[in-house]
Amino acid sequence: MRIILLGPPGAGKGTQAKEIVARYSIPHISTGDLLREQVASGSELGNRVKAILDSGELVTDEIVMEMVDDRISRADCAKGFLLDGVPRTVKQAEILASMMDRRNVALSAVVQISVPDEVLLDRIRIRGIANAGTRTDDTAEVAAKRLEVYRTQTAPVASYYKDQGVLKVVNGVGSVNEVSERIFTSVGA
Repeated sequence: MRIILLGPPGAGKGTQAKEIVARYSIPHISTGDLLREQVASGSELGNRVKAILDSGELVTDEIVMEMVDDRISRADCAKGFLLDGVPRTVKQAEILASMMDRRNVALSAVVQISVPDEVLLDRIRIRGIANAGTRTDDTAEVAAKRLEVYRTQTAPVASYYKDQGVLKVVNGVGSVNEVSERIFTSVGA
């Protein structure tokens, strides 16, 4: 299974990612993990990423996708993978499509977890209380900004995959098990 997981902040992507990788025995690949891994590696790419991050700039689509390409070429991805946090832009989705074509493989599904804004903001507020300030992105102000960034940058990725006929929109309201079962049903396994 080669799955992309999309959804706004607070949709439950992290929780559902754990369920998906456990169900299909595939690696969970997240942009944040890739960035940290590259920087820690001390490789040429890692040093480029570190310099960009240290300067406060955003890592370019090309560099992010170079990291993804490196990661999905590893043996543990032979059976598939779950991408979380990538592609974040249509340009990244197009680069991923080229990588998949080069490997002669296709995506199994792109799953978008759909949750109403008021539920998202409530979840983020509750998560902020539960984490007692350990997550600086769990404030109402930051959450609203993250939702706006999602709408302008990442939501068009869903349209890109809808046009390709691989987007599965799943209702993200309910228990973890209910949402997981909706995801499993949507991907057909």
